Amino acid sequence: MTDLSTREPARDPQDLERLLVARENAGDVDGMTALFEPDAVIDIGEGSFVHGREAIHAYFTQLQVTGFGPERRKFEYGEQRPALICGELALTSTRCRNGSITTEVARRQTDGTWLWVIDRYSVAW
Repeated sequence: MTDLSTREPARDPQDLERLLVARENAGDVDGMTALFEPDAVIDIGEGSFVHGREAIHAYFTQLQVTGFGPERRKFEYGEQRPALICGELALTSTRCRNGSITTEVARRQTDGTWLWVIDRYSVAW
């Protein structure tokens, strides 16, 4: 999958996690990156942040090579909480199988699709 025009868009904020996991498992770094706004920020933990699509793309590319440390863990589907939507913003959250909880802020785009603007991989263990 390299052609953005053939990728399924997130028509609901709840679609974003499913699309991210599916694209990561397929090795589609471009598709993963496309789920974020141009100035999005990801909190990857321990005070480290990835800001902007170029940096997010580089981060996801590195993850494809190294995984998450020695265990080379891949993204996986978790228990998604219903999105909390307020106007053009949505708060999404997932409890992962390892017990960690992610939280994200998505924004509705002018075409009605959704992209993440803030992503925090772990807010609780």
